[in-house]
Amino acid sequence: MRSYTPIYSHETDVYNLEGFSPRVVDTSYLKDLGADVDPDEATLEALRRGGALFKSRFESRSLIPRPRFMETRGDPSAIRTEIHNYTGRCPTLTFEINPVKGCGVGCQYCLVTDGDHDRELVADLDYHLYVRELLERENGPDSENKAHYYYFSPKTEAFQEATLLTGVAHRILREFIRHFESNPDSKARLFIASKAGARHLLVEDEGDTILDLFGKLRDRMQFNTSVSIMPTGLRNILEPYAAPLEERARAVRLCRERGVTADSALVQPIFIPCLTEESIKSFFDTLRAEGIINYKPEFLTVCMENLAMLGQYLGAFDKDMERRLYEAYLSPSNSDHRKQRGRTAPDRDLSMENIRKMMEYTDSIGMSVSVCHWVRGQLGIPSSMIPEINRNGFQCLGYQTRLFGK
Repeated sequence: MRSYTPIYSHETDVYNLEGFSPRVVDTSYLKDLGADVDPDEATLEALRRGGALFKSRFESRSLIPRPRFMETRGDPSAIRTEIHNYTGRCPTLTFEINPVKGCGVGCQYCLVTDGDHDRELVADLDYHLYVRELLERENGPDSENKAHYYYFSPKTEAFQEATLLTGVAHRILREFIRHFESNPDSKARLFIASKAGARHLLVEDEGDTILDLFGKLRDRMQFNTSVSIMPTGLRNILEPYAAPLEERARAVRLCRERGVTADSALVQPIFIPCLTEESIKSFFDTLRAEGIINYKPEFLTVCMENLAMLGQYLGAFDKDMERRLYEAYLSPSNSDHRKQRGRTAPDRDLSMENIRKMMEYTDSIGMSVSVCHWVRGQLGIPSSMIPEINRNGFQCLGYQTRLFGK
């Protein structure tokens, strides 16, 4: 077991949030909030269960990851190749790269863990050998050489201590460099969505920083910063070991200075109660100032157990916003509004209203929007509103289709 000091942390965390104590969310709790909702019994049971789990994890101090990880050496041939396609309709073929089981960032809204960070992190020191085999199989001389992406990393943070301090992330990037040197006509492209701050990108392994390796891949990769729209204090609680917003902006700047495509952002999760005209303007002005010209909005999607926890965190800052959060998710008419892994998305009308609200401002500052097929179908978004490939060349999750012309 290897311990470490987190590269980023915040003064206030879930355990020292002033005056905060988790509660069980039930009918009485929702009524006291003034929430105009009438969830069915199955939903209420899940909320009660989530509140009880929250209290238990709070008391046992198991809500955020312990700063340590295990190292292992897996069999590359035993790793199952995963396609990043939750909806079955994604237009771009994308292979997943997930070298770590678990994640050290500790996001309380995490779709992979539902906020459960009591499991041990395990880093596969030989994961780059799997990447080598995958690249050779899908992009070698005998392959069809179709345009497609490798997503590093949808199930864990690509640049966390477990991948940086071990050199795992560096070795994976070196495999892509080696591949392109041997196969200059390869149509493989690397897609990275990350909460990394500048300090993450400057960690060295064998004389190379992550940023150095990015520079060698600049025509074959894109770096999408992943950022949320919420007050700083809430972000610090919900993302305990993530880089602050200004450090993520600095990471984008460093990438762009190296010639790396880094002009799109994954904006997630979006808490609807936090979307005010002021917050929208401030947030997107910050992104635009760093050269971001496209964003992919993702509203918070949750299981009900996780909603009971996230609502209370929001309530620690503003009880009215907590009320509005529950109202956005808990109406019986919204029970079928589910995305990947059965997570519930917010009310359809509210979702559409807020997409329009963001677009109204971002259009005025020259930013385009990418929206995935599932959301398009659920909300009835026409291609006249958001085309599949927008004017800036971005598609779906924010893939830059023009990279394939290089």
